[in-house]
Amino acid sequence: MKIYSDPLGVDEPPRGAVLTIGNFDGVHLGHQAILRYVVDRAEGLGTVGATMTLDPHPIKLLRPRMAPRLLSTLAQRLELIDRTGMEVALVVPFTHRLARMPAETFVKDVLVDRLGIREVYIGANFRFGADRGGDVALLEKMGAELGFKAAASPIVEIEGGVVSSTRVRETVADGEMAEAATMLGRHHFIDGCVLEGKRLGRKLGFPTLNIEVENEIEPATGVYVTAVHIPSFGRTFASVTNVGTRPTVYENSILTIETHLLDFMADVYQESVRLFFIKRLRDEVSFPSTVQLMAQIQKDVEASRLYFLQNPVESLGLIVP
Repeated sequence: MKIYSDPLGVDEPPRGAVLTIGNFDGVHLGHQAILRYVVDRAEGLGTVGATMTLDPHPIKLLRPRMAPRLLSTLAQRLELIDRTGMEVALVVPFTHRLARMPAETFVKDVLVDRLGIREVYIGANFRFGADRGGDVALLEKMGAELGFKAAASPIVEIEGGVVSSTRVRETVADGEMAEAATMLGRHHFIDGCVLEGKRLGRKLGFPTLNIEVENEIEPATGVYVTAVHIPSFGRTFASVTNVGTRPTVYENSILTIETHLLDFMADVYQESVRLFFIKRLRDEVSFPSTVQLMAQIQKDVEASRLYFLQNPVESLGLIVP
């Protein structure tokens, strides 16, 4: 996939594309449906399929205190979009100047004059332009006048509800990883760097990777069945992860993500890894002693081993970088 990081400036993206516009946080099944539809439409018309995404998320610039914690980083979004077969990604820097641009001006100057689009698809609730004045109806009206086709993206529903980034964020924040996976069409993952910690896990007999996370949203505190992809080994390892503050051994500690790999002992400090959250085992709790903590960790490890005995890592369809 060809990525244009300044498509409204110095970059010269291809003209005549079938385009979809959105934030695409998480690239869930709803996003995947429209992205693949655009790819198919472009192939049928003999042109390129393109996606336009804004960075940063508009709310982060305009109302930062109200901005959601995002499921995916920009790099992850582009990686997942690429997997749909999309040929072109236009990453538009979202600025106050762009926010003040009237929707009609954006359509004429950007979509028509700059990009020469043939077709464009957006979500039914997606808004763009100054005062959120642009929507599907405006695109359909201007498309009839300026020579392009516009329509709303198809809606994907699961268990009686529309799949949306907001809904996925809520399930991840609640630790409902199975429900999140159903809407994402994959297991939720985060990327991060392995830091050298205080080696408490090693002292307890369960060495862990202390991961400094790049993603904004973490699952609810608790213990999870997880898997970790370590690029230098070219493998994904079964693991168990604690998200929390380690209340048994620390007071007023910050949130940490610590992962114990079931069959791995090497040091990988400063390496970037990908951590997949598969199943929540329990809440994080404070134990009266480290002896009881160690006994519970052993139970968590055994529960994770049982899971992977029944569901080998290779069978989970994990998306590795």
